[in-house]
Amino acid sequence: MSDAAVVCTNLSFSWPDDTPVFQDLSFALAAGRTGLVAPNGAGKSTLLKLIAGELAPTTGSVTVGGTLGYLPQSLPLTGDLTVAEVLGVAGVIRALDAVESGDVSEEHFTAIGDDWDIEERTRAQLDRLGLGAVDLDRTLRTLSGGQVVSLGLAAQLLRRPEVLLLDEPTNNLDREARHRLYDVLADFPGLLLVVAHDRALLDRMDGIAELGGSRLRFHGGNFTSYDEAVRAEQDVAEKNVRAAEQGLKREKREMQQARERAERRAGNAARNLGNAGLPRIVAGNLKRSAQESAGRAGQMHASRLGEARARLDEAERALREEQRIIVDLPDTQVPAGRNLFVGEDLQVRHDGAEVFAPGGLTLSVRGPERIALTGPNGSGKSTLLRLVTGDLAPESGRLTRGAGRIAYLSQRLDLLDEGRTVAENFAAFAPRRPEAERLTLLARFLFRGAMAHRPVGQLSGGERLRATLACVLCAEPAPQLLLLDEPTNNLDLLSVAQLESALNSYRGAFVVVSHDDRFLASIGVDRWLRLADGALTPTAAPTP
Repeated sequence: MSDAAVVCTNLSFSWPDDTPVFQDLSFALAAGRTGLVAPNGAGKSTLLKLIAGELAPTTGSVTVGGTLGYLPQSLPLTGDLTVAEVLGVAGVIRALDAVESGDVSEEHFTAIGDDWDIEERTRAQLDRLGLGAVDLDRTLRTLSGGQVVSLGLAAQLLRRPEVLLLDEPTNNLDREARHRLYDVLADFPGLLLVVAHDRALLDRMDGIAELGGSRLRFHGGNFTSYDEAVRAEQDVAEKNVRAAEQGLKREKREMQQARERAERRAGNAARNLGNAGLPRIVAGNLKRSAQESAGRAGQMHASRLGEARARLDEAERALREEQRIIVDLPDTQVPAGRNLFVGEDLQVRHDGAEVFAPGGLTLSVRGPERIALTGPNGSGKSTLLRLVTGDLAPESGRLTRGAGRIAYLSQRLDLLDEGRTVAENFAAFAPRRPEAERLTLLARFLFRGAMAHRPVGQLSGGERLRATLACVLCAEPAPQLLLLDEPTNNLDLLSVAQLESALNSYRGAFVVVSHDDRFLASIGVDRWLRLADGALTPTAAPTP
């Protein structure tokens, strides 16, 4: 598979309303594993669709060397399809069954081709992705979202592609499924291009490609290496900006000093000439000469000042905009050991089946604990959060909630009024704060100037998360217990970092459902719980 390649030449693409995405983008990829990173909206998914042929470039060309496999972020699958149909093996299996039954029609042999071992290969691929117990005639509607994603990847791998494009392949996957996917991709021998916010997956890449400004910038090494290089570049850029700012101030000061010296000399010269009794023509020539000399000195200083401004502009262009959320949240402080929630012997039924184990489930949350709630998809983690908030009542059991406010961030981020602006939503959550204070706090969450007055319905996923965090964390009264359900799903890496910085400023307790081990490690989780088979058990932090 060493001939696998992707070459884009002068690639440009615009949406039907003429909004440009790329202009003259050129790059080449060879065999190896590459992670594609950029903020949401930069065009990562669009680029994959262009390479896959699902979109046509406005200008330029895309050339793919080798068989192509593509797993989009949203799979266009219907619930009536069987597993075999999704995998693309239903027709071959029917033909094999017919031949084994004695039907030797030529059409069956044509359908089979070289795939006499298709059932063995299919079962082996499903086993590797944790789908070994899934029957080939099972329909999609009976599978979880994570199983559907794994099935989509299995379908692509069965085609034995030489070029494989994956768009956020770990979304909706639990921890076990993620690690199975990591192992499968580690063995892929061709060209792999992955869009992901999963840092553990990106750390398994051979290189990182950063998309921005119609340019693809390559870094040899995994994401951690790339991130360290970016941080080092930013340190240098910040020093260059400070040096350029000092240089500009120095040139302005020297120019002003030179102007003042010239004015003093001109004044002294005028007085001296008047007292010298020189002929008018001689005095005029001397005055003109002094003015020309002062003009040349002024031009020299103006030129140096322009060069200093240019150096500052160049230094600032190399400096990435600061995007960290730095905020103090003293009102979220909760005394150590205070009971915020106690649930004993909780029992819930869903579609007639018990969600939790017979005898019920028990959970207590005390301030200011930071709890990670993990477990397989479908084990009841979101159900447990809804019990804590009171959105769902248990069939039986005892619930006690503390006096502090409980805030819940669902996967849908649907707390805010989409028709109102960010500032208007914030005012609804914190009506007693003065407007100036509200705007200052919104600026801390990176909503500055006109951004604070944009309707929530026009925000990107990362912006919506920041707006929701601002409203929830600065609400009146402030929450002492925060519940988060898969908060990093569909966020770009920058938005994940912003979420981490906001949660590290929060002083209350939280329970977070997440399969992202790096995210959980970065927000100071001090208690790990696993929900599986209806039972909640303490567990150790996962090893890196």
